[in-house]
Amino acid sequence: MPLRNRSAYAFLAPYLLVFATFWVWPIINSFLISFQNTRVNPWKFSVQANWGRLFGDPAFYNALYNTLLILLIQVPVMIALATVMAVLLNSPLLKARAIFRFAFFAPVVVGEVAYAAVFRLMFNMDFGIINKLIGTVGIAPVSWFAESHAAMALIILAVTWRWAGYNAIIILAGLQSIPEDVYEAATLDKVSKTQQFIHITLPLLKPIILFCVILSVIGTMQLFTEPFLITNRGGPGGGTETLGLLLYRQGFLSLNFGYASAIAYTMAALAIAISLLNLWVGREQK
Repeated sequence: MPLRNRSAYAFLAPYLLVFATFWVWPIINSFLISFQNTRVNPWKFSVQANWGRLFGDPAFYNALYNTLLILLIQVPVMIALATVMAVLLNSPLLKARAIFRFAFFAPVVVGEVAYAAVFRLMFNMDFGIINKLIGTVGIAPVSWFAESHAAMALIILAVTWRWAGYNAIIILAGLQSIPEDVYEAATLDKVSKTQQFIHITLPLLKPIILFCVILSVIGTMQLFTEPFLITNRGGPGGGTETLGLLLYRQGFLSLNFGYASAIAYTMAALAIAISLLNLWVGREQK
């Protein structure tokens, strides 16, 4: 090996060592643990103890259903809202655009515990401002934390509020990379603004939107904070329990690390499969 290459690997060695110790090995070790029965001492190899239980566990299917429900509703709504926000932020008619961009991005900066506490106060059945507002139009107060459908809607609303602005900034960067010449040519051909958005803007934004969708899918599959903090650990009665929350419950409350590892790898496999499906659907047609 040339001396120059040896020097390069010597400089990379500390990082590679840390990378292997704290990233590669934990992934491999957790996969091996998923085949161990960690409810006995010493641990014993048992495929049935974790993977066999996984596909027959009602709690797993409940968490899977909740996670996919959030994904199928929240991700499309959020991406559509983020696209509209990005277009508005990119408008030359908008004054003080920097302030609005910061305001839309601010929810990501806000601490998770703080914003979860605010949502719990706002949606409180007795004194929350949301029930007071809907009461003014004659709608009965909603038990946001006692009814599973209402709690699920609250989770979707909270996640959308937190991440829509983040995705809008990414899409905004894509909008600003589109050459103005394309729009000028379309304007000369008397193409309306609506047609320009449908036939020019959206096709050119397709890779950026696909990137945001994949990020959102991965984030949703790992969703933990909102059901844990806002709906009190997936309540009511597991109505908002996600795969991330089930993993936490099995790994850190029940100390069943083998089963928690099996759930973690199932989450990873689902995230990869859905992301690959999105890439296949959104592939460029030749």
